Amino acid sequence: MSKPVPVVALIVPPRTSAFHFAVPLMVFSMELAEGHLFDLKVIAPGGQPLQAERALTVVPDGGLELTETADILVVPSWHDLDTPPQSDLVDALVRAHARGADVVGLCYGAYALAYAGLLDGKRAATHWMGEQDFGKRFPGVKLDMNALYVEEDGLITSAGTGAGLDCCLHIVRKYYGSKVANKVARMMVIPPHREGGQAQFIEQPMAFSTQDAQINRLLDYLRANIAKQHTVEDLAARTSMSRRTFTRHFSKATSMTLVEWLVNERLQRARELLESTSLPVEKISDVVGFQTPVSLRQHF
Repeated sequence: MSKPVPVVALIVPPRTSAFHFAVPLMVFSMELAEGHLFDLKVIAPGGQPLQAERALTVVPDGGLELTETADILVVPSWHDLDTPPQSDLVDALVRAHARGADVVGLCYGAYALAYAGLLDGKRAATHWMGEQDFGKRFPGVKLDMNALYVEEDGLITSAGTGAGLDCCLHIVRKYYGSKVANKVARMMVIPPHREGGQAQFIEQPMAFSTQDAQINRLLDYLRANIAKQHTVEDLAARTSMSRRTFTRHFSKATSMTLVEWLVNERLQRARELLESTSLPVEKISDVVGFQTPVSLRQHF
């Protein structure tokens, strides 16, 4: 007897974007030579057509009652970060997780899962632009801002926008293995697995300035002298502080240790040079303060 096709409930929030909706729609409705991989149901609370962005209207297969038999529930995005899901959607997500279904929040769809309380104490991902807001709203969630997607206890969340594709391919891989996931990736002309996390896409991964004027002047000095080697003792003396006071001030102002800040700043500078110049790696490692090309590659 053949294995039943997993049922996917794609839950459409109000004012969804075409891209966020289309990614899981395409992946989970794909048909291979051996047939459909998933039985996709498009769902809107209330079962009524929904107006999406611009001229797009989504006509669902039904309402939340269809989630009761789904193996996978997907919230592809979230329309308003200040607005919790309605109680019927929260109940559907919680019941699905309790009976062992996979519950997925792509990009800001992680907010719906977090509002439902499902992510408390769990690792999760969301778009890097929502990091501070998400952290303040849901302090009990272990937010991983470098991962493209995270799975824990049947709860699957992804980073922003394009990472939804990575996450959906992960789900295909989970249910059917790498061979089938690779075939889906080839049909969509995308890599079956991307290396690295979303930190590589953040335009400026650290604040350019802080609320501490003395530390700001020091950061300006460090950026102007990024190729030099710096010690805590030297920089503490430069700011007329003891080592302990300097360490405390620097950590409070930047939320990083000196070493972490220097590595991040050097990596950012190296990335800019790799993208905008033809300098060899050996020269770039020198210019940004990594003492050897091997050190640059290891940190990269």
